[in-house]
Amino acid sequence: MFESGEDYIETIYRLKKKNGVVYSIDIARQLGFSRPSVSRAMGILREDGYISMDDVSKEISLTEKGHKKAVEIYDRHKTLTSFLMKVANVSAKVAETDACRIEHIISPSTFRGIKNYMKNN
Repeated sequence: MFESGEDYIETIYRLKKKNGVVYSIDIARQLGFSRPSVSRAMGILREDGYISMDDVSKEISLTEKGHKKAVEIYDRHKTLTSFLMKVANVSAKVAETDACRIEHIISPSTFRGIKNYMKNN
């Protein structure tokens, strides 16, 4: 999956938790992207089986595959944010920004190590 695809899936997940429903305009506002860019990305995510979109209301939902991926991405994001704040002693804003970058490239073994460290400290 492409990095921006992970950002979209995580955003859909967060917006769904916050608002109960998600539309393309919500994603565009949250990420600061144009509606055509979001529309293209939603088409790719739909083709890849991560989202579905209601034909009438245009509400976007994560499929089972998408939800599983979103939970994984969100867990990495939260864990890395906490790790950076606690261990690197950076502000929440810096930790959020850096975690968003790191979550896409970190190896599974390194992430497991960080997660274990956070669980035990």
